[in-house]
Amino acid sequence: MAADSYEDIAVDKGDVIPALEVPPQDLYHAKSFWTRWIFCQDAKVIGIQYSLTAIAIGLVALVLSWMMRLQLGFPELVPFLGAAEYYQFVTMHGMIMVIYLLTALFLGGFGNYLIPLMVGARDMVFPYVNMISFWIYLLAVLVLVASFFVPGGPTGAGWTLYPPQAITSGTPGGDGLGIILMLVSLSIFVIGFTMGGLNYVITILQARTRGMTLMRMPLTIWGIFTATVLALFAFPALIVSCIMMTLDNLIGTSFFMPAIVEFGEQSEYSGGSPILFQHLFWFFGHPEVYIVALPAFGIVSDLISIHARKNIFGYRMMVWAIVIIGALSFVVWAHHMYVAGMNPWFGFFFATTTLIIAVPTAIKVYNWVITLWRGNIRLTIPMLFALGFIVTFVNGGITGLFLGNVIVDVPLSDTYFVVAHFHMVMGIAPVLVVFGAIYHWYPLITGRFLNQGLGKLHFWVTFLGSYAIYFPMHYLGFVGVPRRYYEMYDSEFMAVSTNYLNQFITVVALIVGFVQLVFLYNLIVSSKFGKKAGKNPWEACSLEWRTAEVPPGHGNFGKELPVVHRWAYDFNVPGASEDFIPQDVPPSKVPDAKVEQT
Repeated sequence: MAADSYEDIAVDKGDVIPALEVPPQDLYHAKSFWTRWIFCQDAKVIGIQYSLTAIAIGLVALVLSWMMRLQLGFPELVPFLGAAEYYQFVTMHGMIMVIYLLTALFLGGFGNYLIPLMVGARDMVFPYVNMISFWIYLLAVLVLVASFFVPGGPTGAGWTLYPPQAITSGTPGGDGLGIILMLVSLSIFVIGFTMGGLNYVITILQARTRGMTLMRMPLTIWGIFTATVLALFAFPALIVSCIMMTLDNLIGTSFFMPAIVEFGEQSEYSGGSPILFQHLFWFFGHPEVYIVALPAFGIVSDLISIHARKNIFGYRMMVWAIVIIGALSFVVWAHHMYVAGMNPWFGFFFATTTLIIAVPTAIKVYNWVITLWRGNIRLTIPMLFALGFIVTFVNGGITGLFLGNVIVDVPLSDTYFVVAHFHMVMGIAPVLVVFGAIYHWYPLITGRFLNQGLGKLHFWVTFLGSYAIYFPMHYLGFVGVPRRYYEMYDSEFMAVSTNYLNQFITVVALIVGFVQLVFLYNLIVSSKFGKKAGKNPWEACSLEWRTAEVPPGHGNFGKELPVVHRWAYDFNVPGASEDFIPQDVPPSKVPDAKVEQT
C-alpha cells in the first residue's frame, strides 16, 4: 500500500540520501518564562496552550449543561434559573462546545502539536503568526466570557443566533451588549483561526521532511489538513454574517431584519431577509460538522491501526474519502432549513446530496472494521475510545439519514430527536476521540502514562452514560417533545413517561459530568506521578515517536531531520524482525522485510 518505492530517497541498498536543497535554519530557543510561554514560538507549547484554554472554557459549558438538565428534570430546583437564564445557558453551551472547545481543540491543540512532528518539520513555517493566533483565540474566549457579566447577560437567541429574534428586545441579551459580544467574539475567533489555519496548510504542503510524500502522511494529518481547508472556506461566511448582524443591531441596517412590529411599535427595519442569515450560517455550519469530524476520522484511523497492530486497510481510499467528504460538505447545508420556507426543489436537491455524503463516510467505517478484522487487537484505553467512537458515529449518522429526508424531518424538526442526533454525531463522538487521542499521546507530551484504572472508569462511565442520556431522547422526539422549552411539566399533551425520562437523563448527565472531573484529576496528577512511558511505548511507526528526546524539545528532532522511507502503517510486515517498522528506518536495516506495493 503506500510503501511503494524507495527511489525518491534511497537509490540502492546503500541508502544514499540526496543532499538538502535548502540549508537548515536555526530556531530561536526560549530562555525565560516570557519567551517560553508568552512570546512562544514552539508549536507544541502553543498546542498545549490552545488545549488548556479550550478545556477551561469547555468546563464552563459542562456546568451550563448541568444547569439546563436540572431545570428540565427538576423544575425550579435551582432558584436563580429562570426562563431568561435557561435560554442564555442553552445558547452559550452550544456555541462554546462547537466552536470554542471542539474546533479549537482539534485544530489548534492537536494540529499545532502533531503537524510538525508527524511531517518531520522543526516547527510551523510562521511561528510568530502561530503565536499571535493563540492570543487572538484567547481574546475571543475572554470576550465571550465577558458577556456573562454585562447588564442583561449573554444572548439567549440559541446557538444558531437566528434574526430577527437575536437582536430584538424580547430576547435575553438581545437589546444589550450580550449579542454584540457574542458576534464580536466569533469575528475575533475567525481572524485568529485564519492565521493558524494558513500555518497548518502551508506547513503540511511545504515543510514536510525528505521522503514524506502526501501519500505517506498519517491519516491524522490528512484529516487536520482537509478540515483546515474547509474552515478557511467556510469561516468567511460566519464572519460576514456576524458583521452584518452587528450593523443591523448598532446602526439600523436591514441585511437580515424585515419590517417588524415590536411591542406594538413599528420598527425602523424593512426589507431584510432572515433566510439569508440562515443560508450564510449553515454554509458555515454544516462544514463545521466536518471541521470537527475529519480530524476525528484521521485520529481514529491511526489509533485503530496502532492498537490493532495492523496496517490501515485501503489507505488511498481513506484519503480520498476524507477529501470527498470535505468537498461534499459544502453542498448539503440547507438540510437544516427544510422548515424555513425554502423552495421544495431545494429540499429535493439537499436531501439527495445528504444521502450521497453518507457513501464516503460509510467507506471509512467499513475500512475501520476491516482493519480490525483479524488484527492483534490490544484493548488499551485509546483503543476503547476509538471503538466507542465508531459505534457512536454510526448511530448518530443513521439518525442523520432520517433528518436528511424532508418528509421525515418536518415532523421531527425542533424535537428532542434532533438534540439526540446532534449530540451523538457532533458531541459525544468527537469528544470520545479527544479522550482517546489524549490517552494515546499523553506519554509523548509528558513522558508518563495516565492512570489506567481511572482511565477505564472514565471510558465506561462516559460511553455507557452517553447512551443512557441520548438514546431516550430519540423516544422523546418521536412522541413530540419539543426542544428549547424551559418547562414542560404542565403540558397536557406530554406523556407521563417524558417527565420520568427527563429526570433519569438529568441524573445520568450529572454522573457523566462528574467523571470528566476525575479525568482532569488524572491529567494533572499523572503528569508528576504517572508511570514513566519511555520512547514509543505504543510501538507506532509515525515520526512523532522518533524524536531525539521525550517529551520532544523545541526543534522536535535532533541535529538531523528524519528521512522517510515508507508509509506510517508498516505493521506485521513479512520478513521483519519486529511487528512494526518506523517511517525513518531505511530498507538496508530491514533487508528481509517485504515492500508493499501500491
